[in-house]
Amino acid sequence: MAAAMKSAVVCRPMAKLAASSKQAKAPVAKANKMMVWRPDNNKYFETFSHLPPLTDDQIARQVDYIVNNGWTPCLEFSEPEIAYTAQYNTIRFGAVASGYYDNRYWTMWKLPMFGCTDPSQVLKEIDAATKAFPSAYVRMAAFDANRQVQVVSMLVHRPPGAKDYRLPEDRRV
Repeated sequence: MAAAMKSAVVCRPMAKLAASSKQAKAPVAKANKMMVWRPDNNKYFETFSHLPPLTDDQIARQVDYIVNNGWTPCLEFSEPEIAYTAQYNTIRFGAVASGYYDNRYWTMWKLPMFGCTDPSQVLKEIDAATKAFPSAYVRMAAFDANRQVQVVSMLVHRPPGAKDYRLPEDRRV
């Protein structure tokens, strides 16, 4: 078995390595395009909150995914002042915990949409919630009744004056 392992290891002489330098530069070029997220003022609310606001079609696709998995969609809302709570006197996990956020409990918009099978039903409720509370954040969550947990949550509406979303170029070092 040791002989088989020795034959599997291939060592390339330095002359051949220098000849294939074009291949070695390609991964380095891609590595230069990687981003390091800034730990300061990087507010994330939910899944997809690092992306530009979702369109109605994109939200409908997410609802399709939720419904096809047998989960129950639910809408929640919160005023901007309490949607994201920054506690500067408490260090949770340090500056590297960019995905951690406080204030996970928002006000529920009506009841969860048990038996919902049509994304247009959810879009109508999102529209109704944003008309009732135009200056509030609205998020859609989904619950799995079998596991009794929340499995999805994403922002579906930001207030008009919200300045929390920044382009990826502005979030990196």
